[in-house]
Order: sequence, then structure tokens, then C-alpha cells
Amino acid sequence: MESNADSLSICRVAVLEIGSTGIRLLIAETTGKGEWRAVDSAVKPVVLGRDVFTSGQVSHSSLLECLAVLRNFQELLKGWGITGEDVHLIATSALRAARNREIFADRVYQETGYRLAIVEGIEENRLMYLAARFALKQIKGSSGGMSADALSGDKNEKNNLFWRGNSIIIDIGGGSTEIMLLRQGKMVAAHSVRLGSILMDQQSLYARGSEWSRERYLTEGIKNTLTFLKAEMDLSQIKTFVVTGSDTRIAASLIGSEYNENSSVIDREKFLFFVKKIQYYTVEECVQKLRISYGDAEGFVPGLLIYKGFLEQTQADQVVALGVSLREGLLIDLAMGVDPELQEEFFTQIIASAINLGRKYHFDEAHGRHVAALSKIIFDALVHEHGLNRHERLLLEIAALLHDIGMFIRGSSHQKHSQYIVANSEIFGIHREELEIIANVVRYHRGEQPSSDDIAFIALQREERIVVLKLVSILRVADALDRGHSQRIQSVTIEHKSESIVIHTNGSIDRNLERASLEEKANMFQDVFGYKVALI
Repeated sequence: MESNADSLSICRVAVLEIGSTGIRLLIAETTGKGEWRAVDSAVKPVVLGRDVFTSGQVSHSSLLECLAVLRNFQELLKGWGITGEDVHLIATSALRAARNREIFADRVYQETGYRLAIVEGIEENRLMYLAARFALKQIKGSSGGMSADALSGDKNEKNNLFWRGNSIIIDIGGGSTEIMLLRQGKMVAAHSVRLGSILMDQQSLYARGSEWSRERYLTEGIKNTLTFLKAEMDLSQIKTFVVTGSDTRIAASLIGSEYNENSSVIDREKFLFFVKKIQYYTVEECVQKLRISYGDAEGFVPGLLIYKGFLEQTQADQVVALGVSLREGLLIDLAMGVDPELQEEFFTQIIASAINLGRKYHFDEAHGRHVAALSKIIFDALVHEHGLNRHERLLLEIAALLHDIGMFIRGSSHQKHSQYIVANSEIFGIHREELEIIANVVRYHRGEQPSSDDIAFIALQREERIVVLKLVSILRVADALDRGHSQRIQSVTIEHKSESIVIHTNGSIDRNLERASLEEKANMFQDVFGYKVALI
């Protein structure tokens, strides 16, 4: 914080995270300049994950335990003067998997007044990316808080691990593992997979605690995950292995060295030797020999074994253990607000992830990129007509890039295959609801128009259906302008007339193929926007 912080508007906020093994609290002070500093933290163990991963729901006793912890934290927060909307309550994999999560959330609200947000896997990835980006760009010797300058950083900084070569960021929780792959700082893929330390223990329990069961679960879980990860990046080319979570923070405190105030490094061989040494420790032995709390010890060995399994697939010579978490990621998000520079960087990462999804299915990248560029030109020229925002422009760009991805399955009715692939994939930074919008847009980039007979379209909210209609109308026109997939029309300008939109192109090329394609595909544009489309 700056020395004149008292002249700024300082706000105290709290992030409460309900995880598989405990409820964790982070309190911070933020200013209007996008800066923050942590002022207090606390953690209370709960057994939520063991309930959910055993029975599929939160038990009555665990619910009461969680409520008691939240009420205690509520008293602590009142002492800090933090109430109402300044308290942000989130939950991760355990509650995502619980059948009675809505009942749990309602009970929490009735008892505390806190509205619970259950963070989906891809959003967890986004917040962890924020936290990792901050921690690895933090300059040693800084205040321990965060500023916009520290967050933007310098990609050419000598010691900047985040932008060096290929990287994996991996966060292992009780019930899921969040994974991000980056190629020279650009997002290749982001996934949330059902692989966690408590789930591993549950598998061992079912087999009467045998180490064979634990090793089988680990081997099969990592093998299944590696199958699709290797299709997106050769893991042997990964040089930077970034990990988060309390397990690796504890390991770093025992065998690592400080990189900066928010991260540590552990030599690869030292990490592998340490895990081999403790892999058969019981929880009690972890407590006694490593001098850690019982709550930390419960998932300690299983978590490190999973990290070890992934590390062995890479060429990284060290493990980078972050001292930040999902809570810091949310705090950064809250402190920064709508920062245009940060937002554009996220959009760049989202597009990079979408392009890599396309490459996975061998899409026509030149055509996809060209149609996306034309779509953005048309979108920008029709702001008054469509009234959509920058984020919806991003959804259009992704749909344009991936509209032909279904050709990987079959050329005939490939728009339906495109819809299926998109709807069942993960794109970094894109929520499930947004992915459904994109899937509907690619579904209707050719062929019939959306109708009440289409369950996937009707399942959208009314406002979302309107967005789909507008984006599809623009995409159809842009796709028609590259009918031959040859990118002959390199640039266009849009002219508004009373009853038509005129598309002007440069050069003296023959445009008859594109005009014929517009005749076929521009009807929907006229239905939605009320303009005919002419190509000159």
C-alpha cells in the first residue's frame, strides 16, 4: 500500500472458502487503485469431502459443523467491521459434487445471511491463473500485497518463471484437480478432472486401506488425464512445473527455498526423494515426524503422490510452489475490478485456448481465423443495431474460430458435430452457460435457423437466445465472405443505408461465389436486424 493510503478509500473484504477438508478465511484491505494487502487469515477443519465422496451428499452433522464454523467466523468478521456484501463465500469440488448443495446453500443463507457461490472447475482455473500470475510476477522484497503494476509485470523479466517456455499449473484438491497448460505464456488448455487426495484415500479405504489400491487409483487417474493432455501438449516439453495448495506449501517449507514472498522452489530430485520417503506415512506419522497439523496431514501424502505422478511426465528441473490460493485469486479479481488491460489479456488467453481446441480436432485454422476477423469487423460496425458488449464479441470470435470444428467427425451436417464438440469441451475462462451459447451459434452457422423444436436452443434463457440469434446472423455473413476457404476477400468496410448494409471489398477479384453464398445465408441477418446485405 502507498504511504498516503489513508487518503484513499480503503475497504475491508473477506473471502471464505468451503473446501473438502476445511473452511478457510482471508481478510484484506483494498483501495480504489486496485491494490490490496492481507491483514488476517484463519482455517477450521471440516470433513465435508469425506461425506460427499462417500455418500454423494453433505451429512446433517457436517452441515451443522460448517454452520458452527461460519458463525464463529462471522463474529470475527464483525470485529473487523466486515458484513454484508463485503463477505464473499465460495465453495469448490466437494459441494459441486453434492446432491444436496442447493439445500446446503439455502441453510447457510438462512443462518448467516451469506450467499454461497459454488465455483465451477473452469472458473476455479481462472482464479488460480490470476493468483499464479501475481505470485510469479511479484518482486522479491515487495510489500506482500498486490498492485496493478505488479500484476501487469514484464514478460521479458529475467527471473519471470511464468513466461519461460512451456508451463503447467496444477492445483490438487480433495475431489478435483485443476490443470492449465501454457505454451510460452499462452493458454493451451484448462481442465478440471476428478482426481483428488480425498478421493484417493476413499479408494484405499474401500480396499481396506491397501497401498495397492491407492497406487492403482493414482496410476489410472493420471493415465486417463494424460491421454487427453498429451493431445494438447507434449508434456515432456514442459520446463516450468507450478503447483498450488497447502500440501506443496508445507513441502516447500521443509525442503524448498524462497523464490519471492509468494512462492518457493523445490529441486526436482529433492522433491521426488522426499515423496518417496514419506509415501507410506500414516496421518499420525505425518503429524509426529513432520510436525504438521492433523488437518494438513490427512491429505498430505496422497496430494504429493499425485503431484509426483505429473512431475515425472515433464522435464521440469524444479517445482514452483505458490503461497497463494483460489482465495487470493478472487481477491485480486475483486480488487482489480474491470481493468481494461487485464481484461484484454484474459481475452487473449481465452482465444489461445479456443485455437488449441480447434487444433486438437485439426480445424481449418486459416479459415477460422479469417471468418473471426470478418465477424469482428461486422460486429463493430453494427454496435447500434445489436447492442451487445465486448464479452459477447468474444463469444462471437470463439464461435467463428470453431464453427467448422465438426468437420473432424464428418463433413455432412458438420454444424451439428461442431455443436457437440464445443458443448462437451472446456475453454479457459468460458463458463458452462457461455459455452452453451457458443455451441448454439456454431450449430446454426449453416442450414436451418433456430426453432422451438431444438431442445438445446430452447433450454437457453430468453436473453441468451436473442444473443445467439444476433451472433449467428453475423457469423453467417462472415462465413459467406470466405465461401471457398481461400481468404480472397482480405478486408471489408461496412456502409449503412436506409434498408441495407453494404459490404465493400478491396481489389478487383471475382465476387460471384461470395455473392451466391450471401444469397443463401443472409436471410437470417435480414430477419434479425431488418437489413438486406449487399456485397460490392
